[in-house]
Amino acid sequence: MSTKSTSPDQIEDSSAPLIEHLAELRNRIIKSLLAFIVAMMLCFTVWSPIFNFLTNPLCEALIARGQECNLILIQLQEGFFVAISIAMLGGFVLAFPIIAFQLWRFVAPGLYKSEKGAFLPFLLASPFMFFLGAAFAFYVVTPMAYTFFLNFQQFGGGEAVDAATTAAGAAAPVEGETAIDALQRAGIAFQGSVNEYLRLTTKFIIAFGLCFQLPVLLTLMGKAGLVSAKGLRAGRKWAVVGILVLAAVVTPPDVVSQIVLFVAVYGLYEVSVILVGRVEKKRIAQLKADGLWDEDDEL
Repeated sequence: MSTKSTSPDQIEDSSAPLIEHLAELRNRIIKSLLAFIVAMMLCFTVWSPIFNFLTNPLCEALIARGQECNLILIQLQEGFFVAISIAMLGGFVLAFPIIAFQLWRFVAPGLYKSEKGAFLPFLLASPFMFFLGAAFAFYVVTPMAYTFFLNFQQFGGGEAVDAATTAAGAAAPVEGETAIDALQRAGIAFQGSVNEYLRLTTKFIIAFGLCFQLPVLLTLMGKAGLVSAKGLRAGRKWAVVGILVLAAVVTPPDVVSQIVLFVAVYGLYEVSVILVGRVEKKRIAQLKADGLWDEDDEL
């Protein structure tokens, strides 16, 4: 009887911490959303300068060919939704430190002091590596990719005689081709959609930003003992296959961007092997100091 009478009380006591955690999670999510909305509204007021910044790689590639940097709106409402998309992207970037801080404030109370010291560096390294990957994509990869894509233009009609001879990298007149033949040739000129260009550029930025999280993820897993440097070295061939598949999926179907992504991510994989090895040595030393390490254990 006594056991049955105390059982409801035990259930209520055990459910109280869960309700408190859910309430805390709700508060952190609300604060993160408010930060995102405020940052998005601020970016909406300056969406045009942000748009001009995002189109720099394309404009430089077009100007190098003697072409004007123009994008078109296919639908009447497309311009408004482009501004919204730019505001959302900029708002997420501006609000990311606040969102990361709210995540830390939610997780930190459940960690020991030593665990906080171990987790905090990864929390700081994650946004840094994301922005590093995004910058690498924007300043290195996109100019090469857009130059590659624009090389498939072909000037025809009245533009073939004048523009094709001056447009660097574009399809030049065929050797021995007369002016009449050039006029009869069909032209292939870039007339890009604003929405499609931003979608492609955003895909580059997010893909490389996420791929640059690899050292952070593997090092954190190594610190937790989930992976080892020995295992990562043994899995190099599978890593190569996985990175090649990843490059084929997240990048456009051009060889240049795929090779660049593969080289970058595989280089990060090798860096991760080194970092995991260092983390393992520290973890083993700590386990030996605590008397918890068995010499027969294998990494």
